[in-house]
Amino acid sequence: MRDLIVPGRKPDEEGKVLSVTPESAGWKYVGFEVYALRKGQALKKETGDQEVCIVLLTGKSHIYTEREKWENIGQRMNVFEKTPPYSVYVPSGDFYKVEAVTDAELAICSAPGKGTHPARLIAPHDVGVEKRGAGNIERKIHNILPEYQPADSLLVVEVFTPEGNWSSYPPHKHDQDNLPHESYLEETYYHKVNPDHGFAVQRVYSDDRTLDETLIVKNGDAVLVPEGYHPVSAPPGYEVYYLNVMAGPVRTWKFHNDPDHEWVMESKLETKPLRKEGE
Repeated sequence: MRDLIVPGRKPDEEGKVLSVTPESAGWKYVGFEVYALRKGQALKKETGDQEVCIVLLTGKSHIYTEREKWENIGQRMNVFEKTPPYSVYVPSGDFYKVEAVTDAELAICSAPGKGTHPARLIAPHDVGVEKRGAGNIERKIHNILPEYQPADSLLVVEVFTPEGNWSSYPPHKHDQDNLPHESYLEETYYHKVNPDHGFAVQRVYSDDRTLDETLIVKNGDAVLVPEGYHPVSAPPGYEVYYLNVMAGPVRTWKFHNDPDHEWVMESKLETKPLRKEGE
């Protein structure tokens, strides 16, 4: 069995509650950390050779970089408010300082950078919002740092799965450097569950089943997806949120659906009732 779950912990002195590095994950590109800062607490880091996307999961903060500052940003106090977050992109060769105006939870998403793009604020109105899927595989998507927005390596998105629904479905993978058909992307899933005593189910499996794990994921856990298909299920009574971070040698998301289950999406679209004009 591969250890694909990284559990959340109590905050350390810096406020860190979760950490994934390329070394700890056994891969090359994606880094991911979560910090729970108390009101008035500050966090300062150099980016080095990494670009960073700071996602304000909850709370309000001041964020400073070498040349920029954004004060009192953030609006949602719970991710299940389902409003798009404030985020900040920071290039390699820079630094960031976060000062918590309220208690705040923030995700630090990182991947190799080239210093190509300046630091910038990603405000809620900059986040693309869409519904994906249909029926019991419908979910809500917030495209925080998609491939059509500038960055060197990072792709960042958050997903809300209603109770009883599946997401990342039909099961898909992106573990082959085989463009234009499929891109190689490492990926982390950071999960929240509402109510928070619940759980989610995530399966991670490869075509030859040399990797085939079914995971029970709790609130605040992260899941590593080094390869393979990776669908998620929200049990009845519990809605599930996750923040995805992806990166690889080429910054594009080209995925391959599991051919055994691809028909499900076609079936859902065929049976979805047509909306009347104006609905």
